[in-house]
Amino acid sequence: MTVELQHPMKADATPQETARGRFVSGMRSLILNDLAGDMGEAYEKRAAPKFRKANGRDPETSREAHEALRGDPAFNIYSAMRVQAQKMVWASVADSVERESERLAAEAAKVADVAGGAALNPELDVPKNVHAIDVHLMPGSYTRGADSLEAGAVYDRGLAVFSMGLMGANLDDIGLSMAQYIKLRFPDFAPERILDTGCTIGHNTLPWKQAYPAAEVIAIDAAPGPLAYGSARAKMQGQDVLFQQMCADDLAYEDESFDVVWSSMFLHELSKKQRAKCFEEAYRVLKPGGLVVHMELPPNDQMSAFDGFYLDWDSYYNNEPYYKGYRDEIPANLTARAGFASDDYFDFVVPSISIYGEDAVREAAAGDRAEAVGQETTGRLAEGVMWYGFGAFKK
Repeated sequence: MTVELQHPMKADATPQETARGRFVSGMRSLILNDLAGDMGEAYEKRAAPKFRKANGRDPETSREAHEALRGDPAFNIYSAMRVQAQKMVWASVADSVERESERLAAEAAKVADVAGGAALNPELDVPKNVHAIDVHLMPGSYTRGADSLEAGAVYDRGLAVFSMGLMGANLDDIGLSMAQYIKLRFPDFAPERILDTGCTIGHNTLPWKQAYPAAEVIAIDAAPGPLAYGSARAKMQGQDVLFQQMCADDLAYEDESFDVVWSSMFLHELSKKQRAKCFEEAYRVLKPGGLVVHMELPPNDQMSAFDGFYLDWDSYYNNEPYYKGYRDEIPANLTARAGFASDDYFDFVVPSISIYGEDAVREAAAGDRAEAVGQETTGRLAEGVMWYGFGAFKK
């Protein structure tokens, strides 16, 4: 299922382009369900026994599971098709973005004077992991088209194809689910200032404004184009959010000036050094009683060898070089090294609010959900759509 964007900057797609997007979504569904299942069966019946025979034990890590599977026909078919499908995601939307570039600019101009906006910084030294790597095989990555709307439009439309309907009608299910979880789990927590780090175009920023409408919400990213697009997108949906070009590991904000520092699917795109600095900066800018919270991939130490490999696949074949390095880290250690007290750390699993509804999120928020974190609930082969998160309050 290809999602229709919920704002005026959506493609006036030709019938051929619409069909192409649906085909790519359908092919991704086949790969991530049927072919992934075939690969899991091949691992159990062929790869793991072969490894066991050679080593006298089962694979114990994601790396060993990967080594055991390489060369197996099921692994080869899955990997080849998934790489090509990923490239087809971006190719399926590129023509419409190029064709409609002038109209997109005109739509954005209509809301130029609406509250919010994008503050770009042409002096910012954009990190290499943002401009020099075609992350998740997206040509030009986040800086294609410089500070034009191109990168944002490609990312937005590509995600609609990529997500197969699993990220909600407005591609914001992660933010909706997580913000609602925090609001329900901590009903007395009333943040006045919220920062989203690594926001891209703000899919998962706006839900925090919806959850806490009185709060000032600021979203930052190092890439200029997605911020310009994200700002227009937010205004078109009536959300007053300020987008600023900035790196999360070098925040230009005063000490103790935010109540929440948040990110979604961002930490795995940073180097180990950048990640550590991001947590230090989050701790610095949080007020006492403030919350750092991240939605991310679950860590390898909570996965089986195969499920760990299945998530780490992207690090090897989807142009995400920091992916596995992040997943090999322990989230509790990331917060502790930045200064957060170990007893203020928590992790949790949130069911998709778009699929299961608010009652399911309320039930998840009713108590400590750390015991639910693991391969049965958060791996790609887990049943249903569940989001993993972790966070800590600053004393």
